[in-house]
Order: sequence, then structure tokens, then C-alpha cells
Amino acid sequence: MEQIRKSLRESAFARWLALGLISSTMFFGYFFIDVAAPLQSLLETDYKWSPEVFGMLGGSEFFLNVFAFFLILSGIILDKMGIRFTLITAALTMVLGAAIKFYALSAGFTDGVLANWLGSFFTGVPATAKLAFVGFAIFGVGIEMAGITVSKTIVKWFRGRELALAMGLEMAIARLGVFAVFRLSPIFAENSGVSHSVFMGLVFLCIGFITFFIYTFMDRKLEKQDGETATGEPEEEFKVSDLKKIFTNPGFLTIAALCVLFYSAIFPFQKFATDMLASKLGLEIKTAAALFSYFPIGAMILTPFIGLFLDKKGMGAKMMLYGAILLTISHLIFALVPNSAFTKPIAIGTIVILGTAFSLVPASMWPSVPKIVEDRYLGSAYGSIFYIQNIGLLLVPILIGWVTSVSNPGVAEQIAAGAEGLRYDYTVPELVFAAFGLAAIFMAMFLRRIDRKKGYGLDIPNIKK
Repeated sequence: MEQIRKSLRESAFARWLALGLISSTMFFGYFFIDVAAPLQSLLETDYKWSPEVFGMLGGSEFFLNVFAFFLILSGIILDKMGIRFTLITAALTMVLGAAIKFYALSAGFTDGVLANWLGSFFTGVPATAKLAFVGFAIFGVGIEMAGITVSKTIVKWFRGRELALAMGLEMAIARLGVFAVFRLSPIFAENSGVSHSVFMGLVFLCIGFITFFIYTFMDRKLEKQDGETATGEPEEEFKVSDLKKIFTNPGFLTIAALCVLFYSAIFPFQKFATDMLASKLGLEIKTAAALFSYFPIGAMILTPFIGLFLDKKGMGAKMMLYGAILLTISHLIFALVPNSAFTKPIAIGTIVILGTAFSLVPASMWPSVPKIVEDRYLGSAYGSIFYIQNIGLLLVPILIGWVTSVSNPGVAEQIAAGAEGLRYDYTVPELVFAAFGLAAIFMAMFLRRIDRKKGYGLDIPNIKK
């Protein structure tokens, strides 16, 4: 009878099934995030989008999360309303935002009254882009809400067990979505245009909603079992005033700073990577996108193994430092090796280095958060870190788009006019990314110092013996 009352998390099959369900939705979410990334040149020629506009699209994903504080609100909703409510809300928001973005790039919009009205002001930004920004911003609320909820969900099922491995596998599956989009999006767009790629991303998100919905039944059963087996005084409920404890925690502030610096040199880079590789290697866009698709594959393969190592051996703080160093090296190679010497083997090697960095830091960082903050405001802590991260992800793509245009005067206008074979020089943008990496190195070193002082145990194994 005692065995029957044990929670579902005691079953390895149930734990990994739960992980598979929530990870599949993140796969579809990551697919949609970068659905336009390999299509920059098509957006320039078919929709007259400049690099600045393309950069704005990347930044728009995070607009509402930053300026309307939706990520902070998402963390509070998660702690107050629970995992099931937040997952379903996140999934519906993603679908709604994706649908608006699809409509913005469809023929039905470009020929309609709304397009004429949106095109009547701020004429430097096409009407298609303006509505796409709105849709992507709404989608961004959903995907980031899903991200923090999935993180807390994994902690719920795997704390004291294979926590880093589980988070590593979730990230690996999500990154498989990045691989898929760089492979499939150019194919989808080849015959039917950019809108077809976006539509397929929307279809995938609808499937992701179904997997989140299926998971909620498992969560409900687990929560019921936890309630039946709970002993002692109930855990103190989260209060909004607890946010003060989060933002006065030096470990939290440092890991949040490391997070925004590291990811600012990863996700915005993905938006421009295809065009950068095409420029440096003289490749067609489809070929360049296929080449960059190996970036998430390397990260996908390595991350679970790194997670397993962290569970058994620890060294989380050290891994974050090593990842920041590799990040900086990769961007310096992209920036400083001249086009004449930049070959496919060098490109692949650099992508592998970047993928290794993309494994080391996230696999170490996200399982470290529960060591720094209490469970009762873990959702708000993740939400706050994601919020700070989103500030960088909002501003950096816009910055990179502007830097690309400024360092390549007149090129955007020539491409829009139909000039063939013209490419951007990405030396200066890559140096900007390298600067973020260098700052991340110093922040990782500072985090190790704080860990030694406060005793968070970031280098201690996650599996309790």
C-alpha cells in the first residue's frame, strides 16, 4: 500500500515521459523562433526588409516581455496559479502570435486595408514587418512563459535525481528544433515563399499545444499524490514581496548577468549566421543554412552528457566559465579570419566550438538556479532571469542590424534594388558578439568567487547520495 502512495516521480518511466511531452513543445517553439532566420535574403528581396528591419523582427520577440514586464508577470503567475494553468496559457499565446505573424506575411494581408493603413506611417518599416513584429511579440510572451514553466516542471520531477541530465535533454530536444528549422525552412520557402515556412511553424505549434495538454493530466495526478503523502506544515506560499529577496541575492544577480551576456552572443547571432556564412564562404543561402544547422546538433549531442557529468561530478561554476571562453574564441574566429582564408573546415570547426559553449553554459546554469533560491519563488526567479535575458535579446538584434548597415554603407539599398552577388561584411558585428563573450568570462569568474563566499554549492553534484 505504501508503494502505491508513492508519487509518479518515483517511476523512471513517468519522469522521462513527462520530460518528453514538455520537451516536444519546446522543440516546436524553437522551430518557430528561427523560422525566418535562414530567409533574410528572401525578406529583403520579396518584402523589402533592410537589415535594421530584420534585426527589429528578432528583437520584437522580447518587446512585451521587457517593456510590459510580461516575463516578471509570468513568473508570478506560475508561482500563484501553478504549472498546468501556465503551460496551457503559454501554448495558446504562442499559437495566437504565430497566427498573426503568418497573416502579416500572407498575400491576404499585403493586399488588404490593414496593410495600407500600417504602411501610412513610419514608412521606413514595411507594413508586413510592423504586423509581424506584433505577432512575434505575442509569440515571445508565450515561448518565454513556456520556458520558465518547463524549467520549474523539470525541477519538480527531477530534483535530487537526474536534474542536470533532464535539463540537458530538454535543451537538446529544443535545439533539435533549431537544426530542423535551418534545414526545412529554406525548403518550405523555396517554392511557396516565406509565408509557407511560417505557416508550417504555426502547424507545429498547434501540435505542441496538444503535447502540453496531455502533460497536464500527469501533473494533476502527481500533484494529487504529493498532497496525499505530504507531512508536517504546508510550505509557505509565494508572496509578491518575495521578489525583493530575489533581487537582493548576489548569486541570482550574477547568474542573471552571465545569462544575458551569454545568450546575447548566441540567439541574436543565429538570426544573422546564415547570411554571415554565405558572405564569408560565397555560398547560396540554402547551403549556408544547412551548414549552420550543425551548430545545434553539436550542442544537442553534448548537452545531455554534460548534464550527466554535472549530476555525478559537479563543477557547474567551472563549466560556465569554460563555456564563456569558448564562446568568445568562436566569435573572434568569425570576426578576424579574412574571407580569403575562411574555409568550410574552419567554419565547421568554429561552429563546433560555439556549439560546445552552447552546451556548457546552459547545462550548468539552469540547474544552478535551485541551489541559489528557494523553491517557493523558483518560478519568479526563473521568470526574472528570463526577463533580464530578454532585455539583451530585444536590444542586441536591433544593435547588430544597425551595426551591419552602418559598417556596410549603401549595400542594403543595392540589394533591395535587385543587385546580385552583393554581400554584407560581418566583421564589426562579430566583434560586438565577441565583446559580449568577453564580458561573460569576467561574470563567470565573479560567480565562482561569490559561490565560494556564499557556499551555494554550484560545483557540487546534483545527485544526492
